[in-house]
Amino acid sequence: MSWQTYVDEQLMCDIDGHRLAAAAIIGLDGNVWAQSESFPQFEPSQISGIVNEFIEPGSLAPTGLRLGETKYLVIQGEPGAVIRGKKGAGGVTVKKTNQAMIFGIYNEPVNPGQCNIIVENLGDYLLEQGL
Repeated sequence: MSWQTYVDEQLMCDIDGHRLAAAAIIGLDGNVWAQSESFPQFEPSQISGIVNEFIEPGSLAPTGLRLGETKYLVIQGEPGAVIRGKKGAGGVTVKKTNQAMIFGIYNEPVNPGQCNIIVENLGDYLLEQGL
């Protein structure tokens, strides 16, 4: 399966008649493996900041997690494995694998739990595959 297929079929799947706002798989080196058309344009420094949060949990708390023009408040996650961010009724979930990060961005009516399940299940599967 291609990386784009993972984004199109696994991350941007139907959730009770709705779907994530955007999704991507980005290598830990900052290279985009695949993304939805709606995934925001981001700065390389934003991705390196997210990678650093996995290495040093809490490093994004003072500034927030930024993707493109959007700033998310960093909320509970799993140190070194999952970062969750919130902005209004929407948010972002980022799951780290051995080689990449899985991003899911949601807005109402999709809720944080639905986004977490989709992103983290794909991340867990890729980890099981050694990726």
